[in-house]
Amino acid sequence: MFRQSIRRFGTTALRAAEASTTSYNVRVSKAQGFTNGLTEAIGNTPLIRLKKLSEETGCNILGKAEFQNPGGSVKDRAALFVVEDAERKGLLKPGGTVVEGTAGNTGIGLAHVCRSKGYKLVIYMPNTQSQGKIDLLRLLGAEVYPVPAVAFDNPQNYNHQARRHAESLDNAVWTNQFDNTANRQAHIETTGPEIWAQTNGQIDAFTCATGTGGTLAGITRYLKTVSDGKVKSFLADPPGSVLHSYIQSGGNLVERTGSSITEGIGQGRVTDNLQPDIGLLDGSLNIPDEKSIEMVYRCLDEEGLYLGASSALNVVAAQEVAKKLGRGNTVVTILCDGAYRYADRLFSNTWLQSKGLRGAVPKHLERYVVLP
Repeated sequence: MFRQSIRRFGTTALRAAEASTTSYNVRVSKAQGFTNGLTEAIGNTPLIRLKKLSEETGCNILGKAEFQNPGGSVKDRAALFVVEDAERKGLLKPGGTVVEGTAGNTGIGLAHVCRSKGYKLVIYMPNTQSQGKIDLLRLLGAEVYPVPAVAFDNPQNYNHQARRHAESLDNAVWTNQFDNTANRQAHIETTGPEIWAQTNGQIDAFTCATGTGGTLAGITRYLKTVSDGKVKSFLADPPGSVLHSYIQSGGNLVERTGSSITEGIGQGRVTDNLQPDIGLLDGSLNIPDEKSIEMVYRCLDEEGLYLGASSALNVVAAQEVAKKLGRGNTVVTILCDGAYRYADRLFSNTWLQSKGLRGAVPKHLERYVVLP
């Protein structure tokens, strides 16, 4: 009897396995095969339909799940491209050193890429950043120099110190994420084509925020080109950034004032990555921190998506673009990273109160504010 049960179980399992070979997951797995190291695992992230917001707006609101990259963010793509660009140009040879000025995800992406390729990594960052970020970069093998936070036009700005450090070494390169257009090229060659393929070309609009400008510019350039200009593109901007006012005013670059809780986005100038494509944008939206915080909690509760504030800002922008365009449209945005690196703030009662944002958490979602 026992043997018959085992045989029946085995037969049932085999039939289930054979039936599953036509499933979506198995088809994707067959197409992917295996990668030759970490760097080949960067990209090809899922496009997730946000069900609740899509139902509310009557549109398809889709988020590119960039938190599924090996280093946990969209910046893995730029990190890979700036390093490989330096290799192609002969600026970086085996055993060399990569130097960058970064306070966040680009450094983490570079740390993964450099370890995978056998390079040393040196990071300069403002000393206003959390000890957790410094510790994480060091755990990933980077040499980290926290320096006083000063304006970009000050020679002691962390970016300028990074450049000088690279210039002082043999076989070293400053990857210069803000103005190195290999960053933008990463999204022309990978993210944009992926979005177009995943939607079967049925996309009406794209929106995201920008820090270096690479993601917004590269994806916009690709989608505008492949659709013959039909896909609309909108900049999403946090408080303290000048780009929204720059676009709305037709090119008047005002002095930067204010600040935002979002990290890695917002800008006081038009970078070299953004400059070639800023004229392609169809408009811009200014997203208050209150809306970003609300969306952090909504995405967690309604979609099961544990997103950082910058990702949540992008989702708010996608929602607003969907409302602007009307029902039946497909709007894509970037879920640039998860909340894992920001949990001690985004879900902290004390931190939210200190920023005047405790009231932005919807009453029925206050149970998620679990940290003191």
